Amino acid sequence: MDRWKGRVALVTGASVGIGAAIVKSLVQHGMKVVGCARNLEQIQNLAAECVRSGFSGTLFPYKCDLSVEDEVLSMFSWIKVQHQGIDVCINNAGLALPEPLLSGKTSGWRTMMDVNVIGLSVCTREAYQSMKERKVDDGHIININSICGHRVINNADAHFYTASKYAVTALTEGLRQELREAKTHIRATCISPGLVETEFAYRLFSESPEKAVATYKSVKCLQAADITNAVGYVLSAPPHVQIGDIEIMPVEQLM
Repeated sequence: MDRWKGRVALVTGASVGIGAAIVKSLVQHGMKVVGCARNLEQIQNLAAECVRSGFSGTLFPYKCDLSVEDEVLSMFSWIKVQHQGIDVCINNAGLALPEPLLSGKTSGWRTMMDVNVIGLSVCTREAYQSMKERKVDDGHIININSICGHRVINNADAHFYTASKYAVTALTEGLRQELREAKTHIRATCISPGLVETEFAYRLFSESPEKAVATYKSVKCLQAADITNAVGYVLSAPPHVQIGDIEIMPVEQLM
C-alpha cells in the first residue's frame, strides 16, 4: 500500500458499514480519501475519529446523492479543484428495497437502478476521465458488488436488487475490456461479498426488523473488515497483476 500514500481515493457510500471500514483503512494507510454519502454528519464523525486515531491520511467528507447526476458531477468538479483528481475509485454505495418482481413498486426498482447501476457508472466514467486527463496510468476502479451478482437466491424481496448486481458484474467486465482497448494500465476489480453484518438488512427490512435479525443469525456472517482486507489486497497487488473478481463467502453459506 505504500505507493498509494498521499494519493486520492473516492469511496461512495462512506458513512456506514463496508464503506466506512474501507475509508478508515485507506486513511490509515496515508491516502487522501473523499468519502461521500447522503448523511454528511456520519462521515464528519468518521473523519474526527480518524484524526483522533492519528492516521497519517485525511478524510474529506462530501454530501452527495448518487441518484442525482448533477450532484455527482459537482462532486467530481470539487475534487478536481481541491485535489486535482482521483487515483482510486471505490464504488461501494448500493441499496436494496423489498420490491418483488410480481408486486414491487416501480419507484423502488428505479431507485435501485439509479444508485446501484447508473450512479456507479457515472462515478466510473468520471473517475476514468479524471485519471486520463492527468495521465494517471496506474489507477484502480473497484466495484463492491455482491454474491447476488452471480447467483439468484430464493428470496422475492431480493430479486430486483439481484438484477442490479448482475449488472454490476457485467459492467466491471465491460470496463476491463474497454480499459484494455484503451491501452491503459488502469485496473478494474469486482469484489462480491456474501452476507456481511452491517446495517444493510435492517434497511432492507426496515418495516420488519425481526427479519433482519433472523437473517444475521442464520449464519456466522462476514464482517466489514473482511471486505476491507480484500480491498487492501487488491490495491497492494503489483501493477502487472489483474484481479478481476473476488467472491467472499461465509463458510456456512458454502455448505
